Amino acid sequence: MSDVISQLGDILEERKNASADSSYVASLYHKGLNKILEKVGEECTETIIAAKDAEHSQNLSDVIYETADLWFHSMVMLSKLGARPEVVLQELERRFNLSGLEEKANRTK
Repeated sequence: MSDVISQLGDILEERKNASADSSYVASLYHKGLNKILEKVGEECTETIIAAKDAEHSQNLSDVIYETADLWFHSMVMLSKLGARPEVVLQELERRFNLSGLEEKANRTK
């Protein structure tokens, strides 16, 4: 699974050097962080709507599709900021032996 994320991270890095008219990701990088954040927000909203619809329809295909878009655009954001997607996986791994309630309490201190 993480191979896909790592491979996508490599592609996102490659696109930083591409011309804006050669790829969608290159065009996002060219437009800047605000445009990328706009796309993350848009995909987040679409994911929420798809999840609400799926609760009643029991069809998860739109939720999965929109979640993939959200993850993708979040990875573009991280890449723009100089972070590889593996750092998020490392953070999730760090939390394995940490209670969610404990983790939340640590954030509020």
